[in-house]
Amino acid sequence: MEIKDGCVVAMHYKLTNDEGQILDSSEGRDTLKFLQGAHNIIPGLEKAMEGKKVGDAFEAVIEAEDAYGVHHEQMVQKVPQSAFQGVDKLEVGMQFQAETEQGPVPVKITEIQDEVVTVDANHELAGVRLTFNVSIEEVREATEEEKQHQHAH
Repeated sequence: MEIKDGCVVAMHYKLTNDEGQILDSSEGRDTLKFLQGAHNIIPGLEKAMEGKKVGDAFEAVIEAEDAYGVHHEQMVQKVPQSAFQGVDKLEVGMQFQAETEQGPVPVKITEIQDEVVTVDANHELAGVRLTFNVSIEEVREATEEEKQHQHAH
C-alpha cells in the first residue's frame, strides 16, 4: 500500500541539520506514527512521504519554509525583567508562556542583559534546513475514529 492521505504511517527517522548534528531520532524508541494528510508532521516531510511504501528508506531535505518556517526577527523582543514576576532567577534557555492578544505563545529566553531580557517566540528550528533519514515500517488505512480525531491511535 502506498502512502496517501488517510493512511496511518509508522516510521523510524533521524533528523539532522546542515552541519550533520543529530537533532532528533527514533533510534531505540517506538516508531513515530502519524495520519498522512492531517498535518501531524511538517509539510515538507508529509509531501516527501507521498507514494512511499513499507520497506522504503530515503533521505528528505526540507527547506525551512516547509519545516518550522523562517526565522522572524519581529518575534524576538526585549522585555523588562520585571515582566517575570515571581521567578527567582532567570536564565538563558528558560521557557515561558507569554500572554498575547492571540492567546498564549511559547517564548524562550535567549539573552539577559542587566534589567532587559530578550525572548524569542520563533520555533527553535525556525530558519533551519532539515534532513530526515526515514524508513517506512508500516502503512495502513486509518480507522474512522482516527480520521475524525485527525491523528493515529
